[in-house]
Amino acid sequence: MSFGKVLTAMVTPFDDQNKVDFDQTSILIEHLISSGSDGLVITGTTGESPTLTRSEKISLWKHAVQTVHQRVPVIAGTGSNNTSDTIEMSRQAEAAGVDAVMLVAPYYNKPDQEGLYRHFKAAAESVSLPVMIYNVPGRSATKIEPETVIRLSKISNITSVKEASGDLNAIASIVAHTDPGFSVYSGDDHLTLPAYVIGAAGIISVASHVIGDEMQRMLRLFDLGRGRKAGALHRELLPIYEGMFSAPSPAPVKEALRCIGIETGGVRLPLRALNKEEKEDIRSLLNHSSVQN
Repeated sequence: MSFGKVLTAMVTPFDDQNKVDFDQTSILIEHLISSGSDGLVITGTTGESPTLTRSEKISLWKHAVQTVHQRVPVIAGTGSNNTSDTIEMSRQAEAAGVDAVMLVAPYYNKPDQEGLYRHFKAAAESVSLPVMIYNVPGRSATKIEPETVIRLSKISNITSVKEASGDLNAIASIVAHTDPGFSVYSGDDHLTLPAYVIGAAGIISVASHVIGDEMQRMLRLFDLGRGRKAGALHRELLPIYEGMFSAPSPAPVKEALRCIGIETGGVRLPLRALNKEEKEDIRSLLNHSSVQN
């Protein structure tokens, strides 16, 4: 199942009291839909899910569904390292009207591959929605091996994986050994084009908050057989990909959004705001980028 080519892992806008700002959330959603996002992933890592309460997450899902009004898919991050909690939040997301749920690999408790399989199977069987698995060993300390993803792909509503391990061999293996209807998305902006070339459906991106149209153009160039042009654009975009992770995410991309007139506020502790020098670096990066001029 494909949700499009460029999906945005959306930040959560906060007001000056660090409360969820629903008015700015609406503005951000409109910006993303109009600037290259085929779908939105709400309350994922970039949305600061670890510091959002249950009620905030549910309110965000309902608000996003209402604002989007079926123009693009809304995918809710509902996973945790607690299977019962994952099931409960996935059911809440389904009730809120989202189009799919994304389940991160259980973190901290470090299950083995059989435990991972049983966790995702139990969660998927608790809802009728499409389920996207999220493999991000750099954050979860648990890697979902390609063989486990392939095994999980046989469950009817597990339809996709966000592969953020940085392992192109894993992406290639999953693409090669799953049915055509199963989609693999890169979770690493700098691997958008390389992953697409070897069969990924697209990217779940942070940088697409500010360069979504350019990322769409890059993939379209490849589809048209203009691989060298796509590669040249990939090289142009690399500094922005890297700049969005020059400090713990999502602080850099929130500053980049501020630079283009979209206010999304600060970040919640234990993340920190950018200092003056870091903010100037983000502004300079956007000002000197050829894709922004």
